[in-house]
Amino acid sequence: MKKALAVPHSSKTLAKRSVFPLLAILFSHTTTFAFSSSSTNAIGGRTTSNNPTNRNKNKNTKALNDRANPCHTNPRRNTNSMSLSMDTDDLAVQANSYASANGIQVERRTEGSGDGEEKPKTYFEGAPMSLLPNAYPRQAFEQAKSVAPAFNELVDRVSRDAEFLEATLGGGVSSMDPYTGKLLALYKDVYVEEGKGAAARTADRLGVHRSDYMLHRDGDGASYQLKQVELNTIASSFAGLSCKIASLHRYLTSRYETETSAFLQENVKQVVDEDAAEGSPEGPGVPSNPALEELPLGMKVAYDRYVERFGGDSGKKKPVVLFVVQDGETNTVDQRLLEFALWETHGIPVVRRSLTKLDAELSASENGALVLESTGSEVAVVYFRAGYAPTDYPDGDDGIEWRARLTLENSRATKCPCLGYHLAGTKKVQQELARPGVLERFFPEDAGKVAAMRACFAGLYSLGDDAVGEDLKAVEEVLDGGHAGYVLKPQREGGGYNFYGEDLAKKLAASVDRDGGTTLKLGEDLAEYILMQRLFPPQQRAILMRGGRVEGTGDSISELGAFGTLVCDANGKVVHNAYAGFLLRTKFSNVDEGGVASGFATLSSPYLC
Repeated sequence: MKKALAVPHSSKTLAKRSVFPLLAILFSHTTTFAFSSSSTNAIGGRTTSNNPTNRNKNKNTKALNDRANPCHTNPRRNTNSMSLSMDTDDLAVQANSYASANGIQVERRTEGSGDGEEKPKTYFEGAPMSLLPNAYPRQAFEQAKSVAPAFNELVDRVSRDAEFLEATLGGGVSSMDPYTGKLLALYKDVYVEEGKGAAARTADRLGVHRSDYMLHRDGDGASYQLKQVELNTIASSFAGLSCKIASLHRYLTSRYETETSAFLQENVKQVVDEDAAEGSPEGPGVPSNPALEELPLGMKVAYDRYVERFGGDSGKKKPVVLFVVQDGETNTVDQRLLEFALWETHGIPVVRRSLTKLDAELSASENGALVLESTGSEVAVVYFRAGYAPTDYPDGDDGIEWRARLTLENSRATKCPCLGYHLAGTKKVQQELARPGVLERFFPEDAGKVAAMRACFAGLYSLGDDAVGEDLKAVEEVLDGGHAGYVLKPQREGGGYNFYGEDLAKKLAASVDRDGGTTLKLGEDLAEYILMQRLFPPQQRAILMRGGRVEGTGDSISELGAFGTLVCDANGKVVHNAYAGFLLRTKFSNVDEGGVASGFATLSSPYLC
């Protein structure tokens, strides 16, 4: 008997989100996977675990060590629905074969022998992925693409406004979150203090950003709208693997068009009106993902400008792009795809180093030139895939990692990101930008861009000493039992830090004094958090795989990421600004609060309709 996919008789709820592991492992037993409809267990902000134990477990994962987000899953298996005549064994074998042949993998490490001599062994397995793409409204996808350049430009303008960054991230945020405080202090030391940062202030700036979105609607009769979850400005990952996943899904849906069409069309009905789906002139399908072309192109623009300004090879070795990575990195394939594209397409060499190793290897000259002593190569561009979390600086405030970060920042090399771009991506800045009139501060004469960005904003509320009106109203709603509509988010990247549901209610209740029920007094410890509207995307059926195996099928939700690349000169003149590809992450919608069946989200791609 063959494994079969099951499609419900009818359902009107379904959809979305995140990423991780493969080597082909085939199946010998038989199972029928079926679907059941259920209410949405939506995720606000990132799709992360709401298990407090998991929140404190390995906070340096950067969601799969590189900006994917962990979640707990409990796949639904129910045989009450009509089965689709489709051989899932064959489809999974094809997916595994394609993934193995095209490097859709992540690196794994085994433990060492324990004798201090043998190093951990590494191997590769398949990245966690959705077997088929997820239906996504074409209009929302195009909206995310079109607004990407505006968000790129916003990051640059915010990064140059020291007064705004100090007012937003100083005080309570910095005092309650020493990591953000350290970043802000270094920013002021390099870019604000007189007589300092001469080389850094004349350097170009490179941004590789990713704006993440969920679909959300306010009522049953409304259509789904694109709402921003967050804007990532450091270590925005999975551009490389997302291109490979899109190619995989185009192959499967064309090679097995007859076998997959009913499954895909059932999902299409969950995200768009049937008339709208049938009326699209392009027809449904998985779009090409330009990320492996656009990200290297943005880096090339920055690299070429550096060579043009400072003489290039200087009679020695060719300048390099420095990838700053984590020790023990497992998302190496995604990073290597960018590295190989830089060399194969543009002839630009890449060197990989961790912050720990860089401290002893960097040499900075008086003119700001940065040289790797082990290779003798000058660094033209610094690309951070690490440094986004306190755990990337294990030696503390005065340790070698922070010293290396400061050396990099003070150089004339183009940073991706510079400290200003890094700070512009914090949750508190995101919340502050959503206040009425704040976007106009940065785009005083461009109402069109302001309107396009503001249309994407979800509800965002301050918990600091600047909390007023709508902020306090949202807090009061949580305390009065409305916690299901919100998520509590700290100034932290990588996932696993957010509070949902009862955990959110308890956290606020412990830190808010209602003063007899008439006024609210927020505890100082809340200053490092923001409160965000919880988004409720549509659900749709998904078949998720890990390590080459079908993990399960069930209701899922997805999150779209739109990449953007930006190069600006020292004065803020835009040299290059472009939409640069997409990422879609999908996970089962019913997050398991007990963490018994723990797992991570998967890579997917949009099936535009």
